[in-house]
Amino acid sequence: MSFRHRFDPTSLREYDIRGIVGKTLTAQDAYAIGRAFGSIIARRGGTNVVIGYDGRLSSPALESALVRGAMASGMAVTRVGCGPTPLLYFASVTLGADGAVMVTGSHNPPDHNGFKMMLDSRPFFGRQIRDLGNLCATGDMVPETTGSVRDMDLTDAYVQRLLDDWDGGARALHVVWDNGHSAAGRVLARLVQGLPGRHTILNGEIDGHFPVHHPDPTIPENLEHLIGTVRAEHADIGIAFDGDADRIGVVDNTGRIIWADQLLVILARDILCHHAGATVIADVKASQVLFDAVKGAGGNPVMWGAGHSLIKSKMAETGALLAGEMSGHIFFADKWYGFDDALYAAVRLLGIVARLPGPLSDIWQALPVMINTPELRFACSDTRKFAVIQDVAERLRAAGATVSLIDGVRVSTPDGWWLLRASNTQAMLVARAESMTEAGLARLKAELTTQLQQSGIKAPDFSAHDPHHGCNG
Repeated sequence: MSFRHRFDPTSLREYDIRGIVGKTLTAQDAYAIGRAFGSIIARRGGTNVVIGYDGRLSSPALESALVRGAMASGMAVTRVGCGPTPLLYFASVTLGADGAVMVTGSHNPPDHNGFKMMLDSRPFFGRQIRDLGNLCATGDMVPETTGSVRDMDLTDAYVQRLLDDWDGGARALHVVWDNGHSAAGRVLARLVQGLPGRHTILNGEIDGHFPVHHPDPTIPENLEHLIGTVRAEHADIGIAFDGDADRIGVVDNTGRIIWADQLLVILARDILCHHAGATVIADVKASQVLFDAVKGAGGNPVMWGAGHSLIKSKMAETGALLAGEMSGHIFFADKWYGFDDALYAAVRLLGIVARLPGPLSDIWQALPVMINTPELRFACSDTRKFAVIQDVAERLRAAGATVSLIDGVRVSTPDGWWLLRASNTQAMLVARAESMTEAGLARLKAELTTQLQQSGIKAPDFSAHDPHHGCNG
């Protein structure tokens, strides 16, 4: 009898498979993913898959079921154990794996978990995930057989490769790291032993309960512990990770948050010193200051859709050497492998800071001052959200507005810009606006509110969110 399985319809997302453990995601789902993904690899002529998992309480059981499923499709499985998602990506690339799967809940609540996949070291997402679901539903798998399994600890090789690209100057930094009890704990402990300077690690133990704060560095309250420690110890910089350490958060020597588009300005200028004319990609939520800064430094700025899989695919298409998202995913391809890696981004950033003539805060203070909203997310049904974007786009085009339709609608006006897009992973719309003045920002928010009202959608309460100041903060 052929194997068949149906997933909870909410678990098959655009960029990964995820859900609430025991409710919308189970060990049976994990086995089915291994069985179907192994079948996909086998039919492409592949034979091997690399599997890793994060520090969540449910991850070991899900990983075990995933391994069994992949072996049942004849795969030679290499288990790299508990660690950050970038370690799994590193294993996939350096071992030449035909496929890779990471069991991780990323930055989601402790009772959530999921699976990120790579096929031939490229992102596996979108239609590919939907096709995997169809394979399980129809039972269209390769015949069941018995594969093999081996354990391989690549921690030392990964850490050494991170250290190989350290390019700091003689200045010894004091760095505060907030591991957030993430899966990077063991790797981070070894990494700092090889870096110069003084290092303070907060919440270094891997703990799936996340007892101190939620592992999402894009939320300011999750950085309060880091900010307080940087200020108390007069450190040069603070660095934070999300739950699987593929996203980075940064605070400067004053404890001020450096948002991802500000960080990209710093990283892009450094890369463009060595690679004139290089392409740098950022998502549609990034500040205009970033795109202007890349162009001003002699680079080729490219705006693209939000989503780590989309960004990685666009990097491969354009040959970009650097990319990033407002969510904190940073991608290097000048010396690195093009995947998002917060640990590697930290090493590169620290090298730049160690070569600065002054503190990191000097760079932030030299950027143009902008006023912008945070990313505002508000409910809109999956059946309605994309129709709203289409309605708004049609009205704006008819009115002759300057509109980018790369991902939702990003509208440029003399006051600045505003964005409205549909979330690819949730039943939500996402909005953001940026101007050089408070009055300009008010006009942009009013335009956005009017468009939403014309589509029968209640606008978010902008007054409940204080505007950010700076390039993006």
